[in-house]
Amino acid sequence: MAKVLVIVESPAKARTLSKILGRNYLVKSSMGHVRDLPRSQFGVDVQNGFEPKYITIRGKGEIVRELREAARKSGRVLLASDPDREGEAIAWHLQKLLEIDEERPCRIEFHEITPPAVSAAVRQPRPIDHRLVDAQQARRVLDRLVGYNLSPLLWQKVKRGLSAGRVQSVAVRLICDREEEIRNFVPEEYWSLTATLRTPQGEEFAAKLVKRAGEQLTIRNAQAVDEIVAALRGATYTVHAVTRRERKRQAPPPFITSTLQQEAAKRLNFTAKRTMAIAQQLYEGITLGAAGPVGLITYLRTDSPRVSPLAQEEARRYLSQRFGEDYLPATPPVYKKEGQAQDAHEAIRPTAVEREPETIKQYLTADQYRLYRLIWQRFLASQMAPALFEVTTVEIGAGEFLFRANGQVLRFPGFLQVYSEAEEETRLPLLEPETVLQLVALEPKQHFTQPPPRYTEASLVKALEEKGVGRPSTYAPIIETILARNYIKRQERQFVPTELGFVVVNLLKEYFPDVVDVEFTAQMEKQLDLVEEGKLAWRKVVGDFYTPFRQVLARAEQEIGAIEVAEETSEERCPKCGRRMVVKSGRYGKFLACPAFPECRSTRPYQEEVGVGCPRCGGKVVVRRGRKGRQFYGCSRYPECDYLSWDKPTTVTCPTCGERLVEKAGRGRTPRLVCPKCGHKERGQSG
Repeated sequence: MAKVLVIVESPAKARTLSKILGRNYLVKSSMGHVRDLPRSQFGVDVQNGFEPKYITIRGKGEIVRELREAARKSGRVLLASDPDREGEAIAWHLQKLLEIDEERPCRIEFHEITPPAVSAAVRQPRPIDHRLVDAQQARRVLDRLVGYNLSPLLWQKVKRGLSAGRVQSVAVRLICDREEEIRNFVPEEYWSLTATLRTPQGEEFAAKLVKRAGEQLTIRNAQAVDEIVAALRGATYTVHAVTRRERKRQAPPPFITSTLQQEAAKRLNFTAKRTMAIAQQLYEGITLGAAGPVGLITYLRTDSPRVSPLAQEEARRYLSQRFGEDYLPATPPVYKKEGQAQDAHEAIRPTAVEREPETIKQYLTADQYRLYRLIWQRFLASQMAPALFEVTTVEIGAGEFLFRANGQVLRFPGFLQVYSEAEEETRLPLLEPETVLQLVALEPKQHFTQPPPRYTEASLVKALEEKGVGRPSTYAPIIETILARNYIKRQERQFVPTELGFVVVNLLKEYFPDVVDVEFTAQMEKQLDLVEEGKLAWRKVVGDFYTPFRQVLARAEQEIGAIEVAEETSEERCPKCGRRMVVKSGRYGKFLACPAFPECRSTRPYQEEVGVGCPRCGGKVVVRRGRKGRQFYGCSRYPECDYLSWDKPTTVTCPTCGERLVEKAGRGRTPRLVCPKCGHKERGQSG
């Protein structure tokens, strides 16, 4: 009997499916997309209803021939690409290339690669869903219309090699707008006043000044705080009220794509691209010794926190056995989807909660283990009882002034037993109303209001999600593209726009406001959702966008003159003509070039200085990259000086042994400073 041919996107997924399906199935990989718009042509027939011209992707000819031969010999073909719009489009392209009848039920989908899910999918094939395909085609055609029209304009008016995208341009605008806010921010001075008080039993605690004569108090300057300190001289500090209450902290929902990217950035220091690549590996299957390839997590592209009842029941059994009934909520929690969530797939979770991270650690890479553990812990936590804190508030009167002290103590850990989050315990002495306290000290402290922070990878993903720009699967490639185009750069894990980024965004704001408008782009996503639901024709969505866009493009081509972008100048001198070399960007990153090009063609490798002298020879420490792209730090005088460090060196000296401390990234904003010689640790800026 002829085997059933099952086609997936990747070899790893094919191996996992082969193990599950057995000898009667032949599982092959298409190695991703097999057809797309041509790279060297516009590829969209605007005059013929925006008809896309698809071609077999270069290098995929042999794969297509193998798939056609396998399909010819098979009794049946099942297309098992990922369960989303892009996966549906891949299945549709395969259907076309393999000449499978459009009405035939050849499409199967599953949200986790486990025997029950795969078996159920094989028993229930369906025809290709053309609504999903149309939504993906609309996105692809819109992106081509924007990219292949705007990019040449930027090459002509600004600089060759630039690109503009329908969603990436909005991301760059967000970063540029935030930088403008920071530059225009005017800090305002304010002061706080903290009293250190002692109880009759000799216990000390701190309380902050909050009111004067019953009104909320804001201290604007040093003179005002001095007047208050003078007014408090000789005052009697008496406890007016003590309030104790219970506070519940609810468990966070299980991960969706965007929150996984955010938490992996915060906790593991992973980029969105790295997170998605590792999650794809966990989804497609990891070889667990004799057990063979096993899919460890459910599908990684989702915007819904929904969890199947079966998975919830499995989690409750596990939690009951491991922690006891107290750690279970009375009923399984239900988490609501946010905003425009499509709710096509359930949340990202382990396929088997009993598969503890530690039990399979030996089969995983370090990155796979860390990400799987994060997903496993978050899912378990989402099914657990809330944490309970006892919160105490003490109000202390001193004449017309009111001080307040807050404390909290963890009474029941709940989900924090599995998924720890920053929660400081602050214990206060046992106090009763009318207790008279002794003043130990008054500490005035000057503060200034702070500008909004620059976007990090996590906060940019969160902003894009909240504003409805793009989709979870697009965030990682968006960030990688705008970094590669030198519109932004990473600086201490934050995104800073370059001069080029500002130039491009300002040009687009002036002539193509819709392209960089957050609301317009979010509205376009809603229209793509309507296409998927069958309520809107994809060609109408594209046409409504393109007609006014083309008119503005024609005007911009006439009106915009050449725009000069100042090149970044280095301290390095050209060895041939002595000019100061400029920083250029090429296919393999930045390099230094002589500004007299093409008369002088001198180039040098670009060395990014970190502002710290070499601890060995006094030279400059620069950023380097290894063969696999991993960043490290070395001396600019290499090979004369062979100093190197995986961690960023600082100017801070170890108080124990005198060695220079290095900076290790922490989960919060403040890094950890560590001595590489004796292990001494401290928190603080690298200085």
